[in-house]
Order: sequence, then C-alpha cells, then structure tokens
Amino acid sequence: MCPTKQKHRPFAFETAGKCSRSTSTPSLKIPDWISESINGGSLRCVDLHTGTNGWASPPGEMFSLRSKNYFTKRQKSPSGEHLLAPVGMDWIRSNGKLDNVLGRADNRVAQALRKAQSDGKSLKSFVFAVNLQIPGKDYHSAVFYYAAEDPIPSGSLLHRFINGDDAFRNHRFKIVNRIVKGPWVVKKAVGSYSACLLGKALTCNYHIGANYLEIDVDIASSAIATAILHLALGYVTSVTVDLGFLVEAQAEDELPERLIGAVRVCQIDMSSATIVEMPTTHPPQSAAARGMGAKVNQ
Repeated sequence: MCPTKQKHRPFAFETAGKCSRSTSTPSLKIPDWISESINGGSLRCVDLHTGTNGWASPPGEMFSLRSKNYFTKRQKSPSGEHLLAPVGMDWIRSNGKLDNVLGRADNRVAQALRKAQSDGKSLKSFVFAVNLQIPGKDYHSAVFYYAAEDPIPSGSLLHRFINGDDAFRNHRFKIVNRIVKGPWVVKKAVGSYSACLLGKALTCNYHIGANYLEIDVDIASSAIATAILHLALGYVTSVTVDLGFLVEAQAEDELPERLIGAVRVCQIDMSSATIVEMPTTHPPQSAAARGMGAKVNQ
C-alpha cells in the first residue's frame, strides 16, 4: 500500500478563526490543551493577511511541492492539507543555546498536554516541534509546534521519519520558505521562494520523547546561514515569511509531498521574546525568581 495514501485526519476547528485552516473534514471541537497552546506564548496568533508581531498558519496551497508525477515530468503542485495542526509558536531569548525545549519542565506546550493527559484526555496526542536556534550576543529560539490527536499512521513517510535514525532524518528533513513581505535586500539574500534539506546544510539534533519529536536546527553550524539570518533580522519588523516543514519524497510511492505543518512569521519585534534561563547546577529557583515568562526590554 502506498504510504502517502493512508488516511491521516487533520484537525478541523469548530469555528473558522485567524489561526485555523479550512478543511472539508467535519468540524471538531479543538481540545483545550491546544487552544491554550495557541493562545499562549509571547507572540500572538494574528490574522494571516494583516497581522504583525505574531504568527499565523498559511494554507498548503501557498507552497509548491513535488507532485504525483514529479520523477517522470519534474512537475510540482500546490501542497494539500497539512499533516499536523499548528499549536503555537514561541519566541525565546536566553543566555545560551536552548536544546530540547519540549523536554524542559517549564515548557508551556508540554505542560498543557501533560495536564490534559492527567485528566484522561488526549492520550494519543503527538507533538512535532522545530526549534530554530539563532546565535548572537544572546541566543534566540523560534520554536514552532504542531500536533496530532490521532496516532501517526504506521508505515507512512512521517511515521518512518519519526521512528527512523538520524541519518535518514538528515537526508529527508526539508524546509520551504517564501518571503511574503520584505525589502529587496532580504528577498535577494534569501530568495523569494526556496527549499533546502536542513539536515544536510545545517546541524540538526533530534530529541524524541514519549509523545513528541523535536528538531533543533543549529543556525551557527553554517557561517553562510548565520550571515543571511542576521541580515534578515536587521529588517525583521518589516519582514513576513512563510516556512513549511516536510519530509522529502525520494521514491515514487512517497509522492505527492505533503507539508507536516507551516507557519507565517509576521513582522516580529525582537523585544517580544520571552526570557528563558539555561539549566544550571544550582538548586532550582522559583519561576518568579528566575524571571521566567518576563518580556525582554531593549
């Protein structure tokens, strides 16, 4: 059986909202832990077309991926429904590189899911996260979260990716990006639309928990990527970019490609970042003493 033909039901939110995606699937009530995750964090969920200093979820049709006949005709087509639902974004500042954020006791998305599961809900939920680690005087992390309430279909390309080894993941993990809005210099440096196998271009570290997979992408592992990103950050308040994450199809029966999830980052303010301190060997302090959740003032 073709793995890409296995049914994988995406979320359909009960009411159409600025962070929901339209779908032909009958409407379902969004679980409380997902609603909490979407509405939390330092960056708001904003309108797809007019929002600023926040994030939104662009539809798959805005991304051109490998079509069913790609290997015979080299054709691409708009992506269909995302495989997973968006459940939030974190914009974090720290005094060092943050790894495995979903494994931290203070991670708000993991906390929300643990609470739901302690109440006997969402017991089959799975979270997929991408953590873009941005070097600088202080480190920043842009963390994007996606989730499924149903088990990932066994034998599907996404299931193979989650349960595969790092070598397989490095050869398959792809990002596609498009500059929606921004100055010419950023479009020239980044490209209006581009795709990249992140596991080959940058160092990616994979963290697997009982109900999650997190991919930490170390931007500092590439001097070129660091330079381009720092250029873009200089114009960050005027840049809107779409990012899509997927497992690259490399065989006929893996086509067509499908996005795991996508995010639109809308003209963010660097000072919106939440401060998170690096783990230390000192006795644990209260969240208030550490300043967890405080906004950065620059």
